[in-house]
Amino acid sequence: MIMFPGMNPAQMQKMMKQMGMQSKEIDAIEVIIKTSDDKEIIIKGPQVSKIKVMGQETFQITGGEITEEDSVDSVEVSEDDVMLVMEKSGASEEDAKAALEKADGDIAQAIMDLVSDSE
Repeated sequence: MIMFPGMNPAQMQKMMKQMGMQSKEIDAIEVIIKTSDDKEIIIKGPQVSKIKVMGQETFQITGGEITEEDSVDSVEVSEDDVMLVMEKSGASEEDAKAALEKADGDIAQAIMDLVSDSE
């Protein structure tokens, strides 16, 4: 909840309700913010409040341990997809998985890449 020094929580809730504001605490373990320059801001152990005012939702994040890392977008590749690419291209499991990751999970593209590499 938003806190103002010297105001007790009950007064704060009453004032927020009168102003049409709703606040809810979220039991968050970690918050990850992905930036446009391929960075991730990671906040572990934060206090997170969701505040709704006039239909707009706002999140307030305070505290926690903050780190910044380069973003690593990894593609989830299912075992079924790997098996299908192996079957259609004749590639090894390792090569099929690598081709799927390179093709961002696109099965057809992965098969085409592997078949064209072997020609």
